[in-house]
Amino acid sequence: MDELSFIVGVIGNIISVLVFLSPIATFYRIVKNKSTEEFESLPYICTLLNSSLWTYYGITKPGAYLVATVNGFGVVVEIMYLIFFLIFAPPRIKVKTAVLAGILDVGLFAGVVLVTHFLMEGDLRITVIGIIGAVLNVLMYGSPLAAMQTVVTSKSVEFMPFFLSFFLFLNGGVWAFYAVLVRDPFLGFIEDVQMD
Repeated sequence: MDELSFIVGVIGNIISVLVFLSPIATFYRIVKNKSTEEFESLPYICTLLNSSLWTYYGITKPGAYLVATVNGFGVVVEIMYLIFFLIFAPPRIKVKTAVLAGILDVGLFAGVVLVTHFLMEGDLRITVIGIIGAVLNVLMYGSPLAAMQTVVTSKSVEFMPFFLSFFLFLNGGVWAFYAVLVRDPFLGFIEDVQMD
């Protein structure tokens, strides 16, 4: 079972890397046009928070190195996306993005780390981080819906990337299976929500 869970976890990591890299075409377009156009920053802000939290979870929970490594990669990628977004966003959107990223990606994440690190230990710490991660994961996987208003008003799906949706669905299935194999209720919860 350990070998199977490791293999499924590695497959999950590969698919997760594809999820993190799926917006590359969007950011190529943003850089090429020197404009964020109608794209939203919320999915990248939420994904950075989510990846940061799951990296912390993976570092804190013994044996969860597959969760930590892939989400650590996600943190780096999402920071790069947000930097590009901030460079090419109009001033009003730039301020909104910076404020949201500051509150969520710095403030909320730092608060979770400080509270769980200094006020909790052992299984309680892992449980609290897992619960917060599961709740925040709903935000990350729901954040692409921020593009729905643009999709409806423009009558075009170009601002809701297909590959992101496809890889999120695939990712959910693999990580749900991994969660069952390693008996991790927090990973299982978040991936079940993602598959719905």
